[in-house]
Amino acid sequence: MPHKERKTRKMRGSRTHGYGRIGQHRDAGSKGQRKVGRHKHLWSYVVTHEPDYFGKKGFTSRQSLKRHENTINITQLSQLPVENDTAHIDLTSMGYTKLLGTGKIAKPLTITVAACSKIAAEKVEKAGGKVLTASEEHGE
Repeated sequence: MPHKERKTRKMRGSRTHGYGRIGQHRDAGSKGQRKVGRHKHLWSYVVTHEPDYFGKKGFTSRQSLKRHENTINITQLSQLPVENDTAHIDLTSMGYTKLLGTGKIAKPLTITVAACSKIAAEKVEKAGGKVLTASEEHGE
């Protein structure tokens, strides 16, 4: 909103607004934080003398933003050492973060893991076992 102290209001009708007839106040461009022409006719200057002028380079891969989960399938549970038929397997202590449902399970096992897919939980329960996720262990 214009107000009476603004220079533009004061200089109405003066053509150059006090910046003279040659330069016309164009040296710094319209925005205060950058210099004019750096993306256009002064590009070669930026490339040779100020390569870091624009700051960040490259892009961030979407895959690097993803959380890495160490997963295990139900098929691989039979290869783990189990002492008796109703054994307790603690996958979190083994470094696994998620149980996936590929494969078949024959023995009833009690499995402790941070996360579990819905299909994997159904297959373990159908075999007579139980899946304890991190939230169930803490009583939440």
